[in-house]
Amino acid sequence: MRADEREGVSAGDREGGHLAPVAPVATGETEAAAADYSGLDAWSTGAILTAITASNRRAVEAVERAIPELERAAVGVEERLRSGGRLIYVGAGTSGRLGLQDAAELAPTFGFDDATTLLAGGDAAQSRAKEGAEDDVAAAVHDVDAAKVGPRDAVVGIAASGATPFTVAAVRRARELGAFTVGIANNRGTPLLEVPHVGVLLETGPEVLAGSTRLAAGTAQKAALNALSTTALVRLGGAYENLMVGMRPVNAKLRVRAVKIVAQGAGVSEAVAGAALEAANGDIRCAIVSAKAGVGVGTARSALSEHGGNVRAALKSLGVG
Repeated sequence: MRADEREGVSAGDREGGHLAPVAPVATGETEAAAADYSGLDAWSTGAILTAITASNRRAVEAVERAIPELERAAVGVEERLRSGGRLIYVGAGTSGRLGLQDAAELAPTFGFDDATTLLAGGDAAQSRAKEGAEDDVAAAVHDVDAAKVGPRDAVVGIAASGATPFTVAAVRRARELGAFTVGIANNRGTPLLEVPHVGVLLETGPEVLAGSTRLAAGTAQKAALNALSTTALVRLGGAYENLMVGMRPVNAKLRVRAVKIVAQGAGVSEAVAGAALEAANGDIRCAIVSAKAGVGVGTARSALSEHGGNVRAALKSLGVG
């Protein structure tokens, strides 16, 4: 079978040299200029879109291959967060901004406020690239120390190259201070896979646009961060069944969603769910436990407190399976 057939690209798409065959990549060289994409600027719009989409598909496959390492990482993160630690992302450029995005989403999704990002170049790099900042090793050590990283924390460093000085130095310093450390990189045999407790290789290979690691490498990083943080926080009680019980109903849309979550989680009508949610002052976990176990919000809160906010465990303690 030809490479283009493996990627779901027809021979017709390649006529006139508009779409070279795209074989699965084994080199892991994110900076390489692959011959598969030569002449890219002369390709048709559809051919370019097809190539990028195919590379994104391979990016997700790279994350699937890394599940054993991601599992080790998720277990370590869960252990530190369960003890009251923080989840701290470290990165530069695209990788750092992906960490920033994941951290920002954990509060509205899970009610988890203890996630932050150490971004090379500081706050100014959130919306504008500061490429030189990624080489500043002294700044990395300073930022880790200033954040008072310690043994209860989990630190995740992200870098497509696997060798970004800021990120590697920050992860090394965090490990020295006793934090649980994870490194996510897209090139094998790189420092970011060797320095931390767990190295996660996402081998995405050369980009369609040579060296533009916001593409396949970034897609793989985003998918890996989604999987890592979601798994750890679900395990910590951020979900009941597959429902977002830590979500904060802070606007009209989310209040409607919260009622539906309580209704589904407790097995009651939306009217009953709405009343339970109001009595619980918008606390979805408390509303579900109260409505499903048939107890007051005070009893529900006590049960949740005794079981670390885990709805299933709280219900079980109240005799509800």
